[in-house]
Amino acid sequence: MQIGNIHFDGYAALAPMAGVADISFRTLCRGYGAAYTVGEMVSSKGVQMNDRKSKELMLIDENERPSAIQIFGDTPDVMAQAAHFALQFNPDMIDINMGCPAPKVTKNGAGSSLLRNPKLAAEIIKEVVQAVPIPVTVKIRIGWDTEHINAVEMAEIAQENGASAVTVHGRTRDQMYSPGVHYDEIHKVKQAVCIPVIGNGDVTDIKSAAFMYEETGCDFIMVGRGALGRPWLFSQINAYLTDGTIIPDPPVTERMLVLNRHAIDICNRNGEKHGICEVRKHALWYTKGLRGAARYRRELSNLQSLEELQQYTFLIAKENM
Repeated sequence: MQIGNIHFDGYAALAPMAGVADISFRTLCRGYGAAYTVGEMVSSKGVQMNDRKSKELMLIDENERPSAIQIFGDTPDVMAQAAHFALQFNPDMIDINMGCPAPKVTKNGAGSSLLRNPKLAAEIIKEVVQAVPIPVTVKIRIGWDTEHINAVEMAEIAQENGASAVTVHGRTRDQMYSPGVHYDEIHKVKQAVCIPVIGNGDVTDIKSAAFMYEETGCDFIMVGRGALGRPWLFSQINAYLTDGTIIPDPPVTERMLVLNRHAIDICNRNGEKHGICEVRKHALWYTKGLRGAARYRRELSNLQSLEELQQYTFLIAKENM
């Protein structure tokens, strides 16, 4: 697939996940074959206020490229300013969040709340596109609720105002992350616009990845929660969709090695005291489905150091041989 002048290898990108898709996780997934990455969403108002955290969220590792910086907000000129500010971090693309369902975002008129205000959404997209010389993409849901599904309208607005691609999460805002994805609505978007359409939602393994492509006709797919604790999912998807090769999940010993490598990178970037707090949640995902997982979760939730993690993951690997 190609967005603007950027060509991507592989079949799946890493979705922007607040509090999860930090620079360490993005780089790790890119190493396993994620075609591109999208950083955690950045508040345009935070950028305007010179917020330190907003700047940190815009950092990009050279090893994760191609990579997009995602911004959110409800004011066209402030969004354009944030997009222009982001250029100093050399993103390959700017992504506009119009799909986040979190109340703290929607109550301020941003994220998926913009699905209820297509006119404002159009103004935001237009101003952001005009503010930067790189491709701009837009991430949406299929609608605010099942009574107001307007993904086709929103995708057409994105295209008309200069967006280079649109990502569609196949649920409404009200549905949050369940029940299942409405593949037919993503398919309708694909039929309606000429820009690339990226399907998103419930891609958790090779079969669901293939199903997303087959049912929607989308140009590409985006993986979010399915990659948590399983960054190798991208290499599995790439192999399966290339020639049908099935790569099994790695043995527990290898999973624990990946977890430790991931944890070391997090701590190197953030310091061990702060980093180990981030490591805990990832450790829970890496042990999901293992024998004794409930006990592992209790122990891993209390990690205090990398040394403790190394000792405990050695025990986990030994018990699951």
